[in-house]
Amino acid sequence: MNHRSILIVDDEHDMLQLLKRSLEPELNCHAQTATSGEQALQLLEAGFFDLVLADIKMPGMDGLRLLELIKKDSPQLTVVMMTAFGHIETAVEAMKRGAYDFVTKPFDLDALAVRLEKALERSQLLNENIRLQKECREQNVFQNIVGKSAVMQRVYETIQMVAKTDLTVLITGESGTGKDLTARAIHALGSRSKGPLVAVNCPTVPELILESELFGYKKGAFTHATRDKKGLFQEAHRGTIFLDEIGDVSPTIQAKLLRVLQEKEFKPLGDTHSVAVDVRIVASTNQALREKIKNGEFREDFFYRLNVLPIHLPALREHREDIPLIASHLLEKHCRKLNKPAKTLSPELLEIFVNRAWKGNVREMENLIMQGILFSSGDEIRSRDLGLTDGSSPACVVDSTVQDLPYKQAKEETLQRFNTTYINSLLTRSQGNVTRAARLCGMERQALQQVMRRYGITAEPFRNPNRTG
Repeated sequence: MNHRSILIVDDEHDMLQLLKRSLEPELNCHAQTATSGEQALQLLEAGFFDLVLADIKMPGMDGLRLLELIKKDSPQLTVVMMTAFGHIETAVEAMKRGAYDFVTKPFDLDALAVRLEKALERSQLLNENIRLQKECREQNVFQNIVGKSAVMQRVYETIQMVAKTDLTVLITGESGTGKDLTARAIHALGSRSKGPLVAVNCPTVPELILESELFGYKKGAFTHATRDKKGLFQEAHRGTIFLDEIGDVSPTIQAKLLRVLQEKEFKPLGDTHSVAVDVRIVASTNQALREKIKNGEFREDFFYRLNVLPIHLPALREHREDIPLIASHLLEKHCRKLNKPAKTLSPELLEIFVNRAWKGNVREMENLIMQGILFSSGDEIRSRDLGLTDGSSPACVVDSTVQDLPYKQAKEETLQRFNTTYINSLLTRSQGNVTRAARLCGMERQALQQVMRRYGITAEPFRNPNRTG
């Protein structure tokens, strides 16, 4: 059964019949014909088409007006324009208005079929993207975690199982695999969901400050302690505290956390009395804690107190079948967040994504997709928009798009691309925290802000509105 359908629009009856007879067997499709723009709009309203092939020069409504109306009602529909030789300027104008391609008359039917096959492939990709987005919304998103592979289904089952208990959970996995989302899912599905969720990114806080942040302090405990301050454990009372990247905390902090795990109480700095708390602990790490135990860098007793209910998150390369779904989800999310029109990945770029090593996992993909949304000029993100030549490495920063420009202009465009890519990556990692982004790249905060202003970069789109703690 044939599922592909094209609409051919031309005021010349003989041309319509020639194209219909030639293209149906060549493209394995069903072709309908219209002799005017008005008739074409009626057929488009009544049925679904993968492609429209329309002549530009027609009496009454011409092809440019037809294209305008099609794009207004169906912006994703692929339209190829036909024009007589010598009217190339008009065809270029059609491309600017949203046509996918144009062909000039008289044309070779075999060459035309090749061009239209590529256009149909583009339509198929767009339709698949719409289907994937719908699937993401309806059935393949579990607590904001995307994936339908068998390995991810097992992760979802484990999350649901541990969420029903009140025991300590240790989430392990490489950076960018979704440990934060998993912690939030455990909290949301558990009995403490109405209580607070307090997230602590352990590596970003110096040891002396981390202790006072976690456990609080009494007035006079140190030089600038001018009042009593509650710690994050007290803030998380009757809720959940998420200790992100627990493998980076010092043995001193490990010992104090061990007491909280064992006795459900702690002493604020400068206090002689213990404070009891009712809190569930969820921790995460991207490190091999058993190796750190062997090296004397992590307490064995603390590890076993943490590792009551372990959840391991797979690297993206271990469930590549989810990559198109995840990419589709991130595209929709960030196009909306950055106030950009809907976009798709080109077939070539999607193939690169599926085969890429993804050492940074979903976070790396998210960075690339955000860059693609910003750098691509059309409704399709291509590999050259991201400077990618294959699935493993970026192309030379001075690519073909600037090599023909004057030196000064090429330099400025290259710097624009570099700074936008680099700073977007920093802001993604820091969740829009400019101070932390500056620390990550070794710059002063004011210097980073100056660069951001120069290249029109703001931190707001990178901030997580659901972040707590």
